[in-house]
Amino acid sequence: MKSALQLPGPKAKAIIDRDQKVISPSYPRDYPFVMDMGRGVEVWDVDGNHFLDFAAGIAVTSTGHSHPKVVKAIQEQAEKFIHISSDYYHHQWVSLGEKLNQIAPFQEDAMSFMTNSGTEGVEAAIKLARHYTGRSQFIGFLGGFHGRTMGSLAFTASKPHYLEGFFPLMNGVTHVPYPDPYRPLLMSKPGEDYGETVVRYIEQQVLGKVLPHRDVAGILVETIQGEGGYIIPAPGFYPALRDLCDRYDILLIVDEVQSGMGRTGKWWAIEHFDVEPDIVCVGKGIASGMPLGAIIARKSLMTWTKGTHGNTFGGNPIACAAALATIDLIETEYMQNAQEVGQYMLERVVKIQERHPYIGDVRGKGLMIGVEFVKDRETREAHQKLRDRIIHKAFEGGLLLLGCGKSTIRFAPPLNISKTQVDEGMQIFEEAISLAVGLEVSAHAA
Repeated sequence: MKSALQLPGPKAKAIIDRDQKVISPSYPRDYPFVMDMGRGVEVWDVDGNHFLDFAAGIAVTSTGHSHPKVVKAIQEQAEKFIHISSDYYHHQWVSLGEKLNQIAPFQEDAMSFMTNSGTEGVEAAIKLARHYTGRSQFIGFLGGFHGRTMGSLAFTASKPHYLEGFFPLMNGVTHVPYPDPYRPLLMSKPGEDYGETVVRYIEQQVLGKVLPHRDVAGILVETIQGEGGYIIPAPGFYPALRDLCDRYDILLIVDEVQSGMGRTGKWWAIEHFDVEPDIVCVGKGIASGMPLGAIIARKSLMTWTKGTHGNTFGGNPIACAAALATIDLIETEYMQNAQEVGQYMLERVVKIQERHPYIGDVRGKGLMIGVEFVKDRETREAHQKLRDRIIHKAFEGGLLLLGCGKSTIRFAPPLNISKTQVDEGMQIFEEAISLAVGLEVSAHAA
C-alpha cells in the first residue's frame, strides 16, 4: 500500500497560516491542500506532493487543468483586449451565444444571458421567469443547492447552515421533496413510478392546497442534485413534471450548473430524460475554470427590454474565449470519453461496493458519480463520520475527493480522465475505505 503523505507540508502550512489572518473564514475548506500546479487530472501542491484530482474544482475544470487549447485561447484573447462592458459588443460573446443556441436542449431557438457564475445564472433565471409570466411564486426542492446569493439561497435546501443567520430570504419559494429513489419521503401508489408520485404531490398538495397555480412563475430543479448527494431522480419524474408545467403554464427551469457541459455523457443531464426545459442555468464546467455562467432560454421567453437586467463582467471576452475552446474539446473528444470512462468508473465502484458493506448506494451518469455510505444497508442510516474519514485518508493517499449530501462522496473528475487514472484513483479510494473502517472499528473497541 502506498505510504501516506505527510500533510500539510511546511510550505502549505505557512500559506494556510497566512490565509487564516486575511481571508474570510466562511470558505468551506475540508483538508489542507494548497495547489501549485495542475496538468490534466494531475495536480501538485506547493510542497511537490502529487495527487489525482477527482473533484475538478467542483466539476469545473472540465477539460482538465490548463489544457493547452484553452490556455492558448485565453492568451490570444488577453493580447487583444481583456474587458469590454455589456454596454458594447464583442465577437467572442456573440460566438458563444451562437454555440449555446446550437447545443440548447430544446428545439426552439435560444437566447443567452452571460453571468460570472452559476448562482448569478439562477438569479437571472428567477428574474426572467417573473418578468415573462408576471407571476411571483416558485417551487423548489428539498436537497437542492442553487448558490449562496440571496435569490438563489431562497431555493437552496441542502444544509441548514447555508441559511442560518440570513433570514428573511427572498419570499415566494415553496419546497417539495426531490424524487430520490434511495430515500423516498412520500408513499407511492401500487405500480407508480416515484417521480410520478412527487409530481402528483405537487399538483394535489401544493397547487391544490397552498399555491394558486396562476401565481407560480416557475419550477426550479437541479436535473441531478449535486450538493444534495449526486441524486438521480426516479425516471418518471421529468416527463410528469414537464406535463404539469405545460398544463398550468409554469416555466420549467433546470439548474445544470454542475450536471451540464458534457459531464453526464450528454451536453445536459436533462437529455437523459427526453424532456425539454424552458430555461437552463449554466456555470462551473463551461469555461474550464474561467469565471463564467449563463442562462439559456427559449427565444420566445426573452421578452425583457433594455436595462431590465445587466452585468458588467458577465460574458468577459477572455472567459468566452475559454468557453469556446472548452465546448469544442467537449464536443469533439471529451463528452464521448465521459460516457465511456464514466461507465468504466461506475462499474469499478460497484465492484468496490460488493467488498464493503458500508457502501449503501452507488449511482451516476457519465462522470458524475455518487457513493453513499451508511451504517447499515437495511436501515440506510447515513454514516457521515466514515465518509469524512475516507475523504481525509484518500487525501493522504494522493487523491482529491469531495463530499456531498449527508454521507456521499462524489466523483467528478475532468472529462479527459483515462481508464488508467481511474484504476489508480480507485485503488487509493478502496485503501482509504479500509483505513477509515479500521479507525471506525478501533473507536468502537475503545
